[in-house]
Amino acid sequence: MAPGPSRMTSITPQDLKPRLTGGGEIAFVDVREAGEFGEGHPFFAIHIPYSRLEFRVERLIPRKDVPVVLLDAGDGVAARAARRLAALGYADVTVMEGGAPGWAAAGYTLYKGVNLPSKTFGELVEHVAATPRVTADELNAMQAEGRPLVLLDGRTPHEYARMTIPGSRSCPNAELGHRLPALVGDTTTPVIVNCAGRTRSIIGAQSLINLGVENPVFALENGTQGWTLAGFELDRGHEPQPVAALGADAVEQSRRNAATLIEKFAVPVVDRDTLARWQEDEARTLYLLDVRTAEEFAAGHLPRAVHAPGGQLVQATDQWVAVRGARVVLADDTSLRAAQSAYWLRQMGHEAYVLNEDVSSLGDLQTGPDKGASAPAFLPDIDPSSLAGKLERGAILLDLRPSVEFRSGHIEGARWAIRPRVQALELPDDADIVLTADKRSVAEVAALDLKEQGCGSLSFLSGDAAGWRAAGLAIAETPDDPPDEARIDYLFFVHDRHHDNKQAMRGYLEWEIALIGQLDEQERGVFAPET
Repeated sequence: MAPGPSRMTSITPQDLKPRLTGGGEIAFVDVREAGEFGEGHPFFAIHIPYSRLEFRVERLIPRKDVPVVLLDAGDGVAARAARRLAALGYADVTVMEGGAPGWAAAGYTLYKGVNLPSKTFGELVEHVAATPRVTADELNAMQAEGRPLVLLDGRTPHEYARMTIPGSRSCPNAELGHRLPALVGDTTTPVIVNCAGRTRSIIGAQSLINLGVENPVFALENGTQGWTLAGFELDRGHEPQPVAALGADAVEQSRRNAATLIEKFAVPVVDRDTLARWQEDEARTLYLLDVRTAEEFAAGHLPRAVHAPGGQLVQATDQWVAVRGARVVLADDTSLRAAQSAYWLRQMGHEAYVLNEDVSSLGDLQTGPDKGASAPAFLPDIDPSSLAGKLERGAILLDLRPSVEFRSGHIEGARWAIRPRVQALELPDDADIVLTADKRSVAEVAALDLKEQGCGSLSFLSGDAAGWRAAGLAIAETPDDPPDEARIDYLFFVHDRHHDNKQAMRGYLEWEIALIGQLDEQERGVFAPET
């Protein structure tokens, strides 16, 4: 018997929609997998896939009595997720009737893509602020002529390493204003900010303009995709440069810039005592987010803080803030990165504040990287060398890794599986089941469902195709298994643009530009971009 309440409460789309912006806290959670979510979801829905529910939800929804509404494909997964949340102590969980099809049937828009509020806001900023931009052709001509310029890639270092424009330097968006004195030696050299598409370029460039930077500042129109579509080659596999080190004068300049920004745009500031009171306030949800680099966070951060690099936080706010109406407190050292992030978040409708502390110098800091959340652990391990014998004796190997990884190499005889669909697997009651996954936590939560189905013998196999091959296991590649229609974990139109698919690139850019035109009055009303 699954855990949870005996009666599941529900809400219609018509009753839910006004609640999403009607004041008070609420979390609207889409529990479908990435491919399903990205093909169409309500504008204010945040994504916590059922396959990863238990080890993501408590960080994204930290207050257990906040109202939570779950959405699925109309297939019953939301009800299963509601029982799981009840077992974790969530007291106010509701299922939206009809799932995503019901939302559409009520006449409301299902939006393609991910990080919808952040990307839509970036497009609105360009419209309101008229952020200056250059095209790929113009940038290429400037480089060919040897004209002085600084090209800064505002994405994450990981994205930079995968592909970037020749001549660029890695500088994630939140670091732009903070690090610029160490990157540009004069006030006349043009500064161009790029990303992979549009909105991080826009927000990064506009952030520098808002600081009053004297240099000419531009966003690269359409980013690396625009560069490729213009016929130019990208650099691939380049190690990102370390963030530029700052001297004492530059650090003080960052503090002065923060003070100016906070005063000019009335960004609210709180002290440590206020933060402590809010952390004990059981009636409000609080997110304490450290917006510095991963290295700075690991060197020392406040207890209970979560690492959320500022550029990514603004670009993908729904990956850190799931509760609408919550308080968000941002922390760093000079307050500049926090102030810039809070400035944008407030215009996106979030109640964001800057912590008035240099968190790098406090005495009660914790060290180490952000470890994230964990899942319940009860699966016994098996060694790869023991697997062959188990399979010969009739064991079933379920591979829960992403479908793209399964296709590229899996143990011969394995079956691809994903948690929302394990109920559809035809498994004997006495089956000896071995699970493998890219993260152990993925297997642990899937095992909860399998146990409820009566599967008593469950174990976990660690490793990847290379390690299994080294252990003597046969590895198979199956380009068409699982078939595309079964790959609910894979969003084709987003991923394919990064694999030289120019049609996918054009489609992605057209999608992003068209976001504003899809907004209804309620959705548009949450944003207040400033000129």
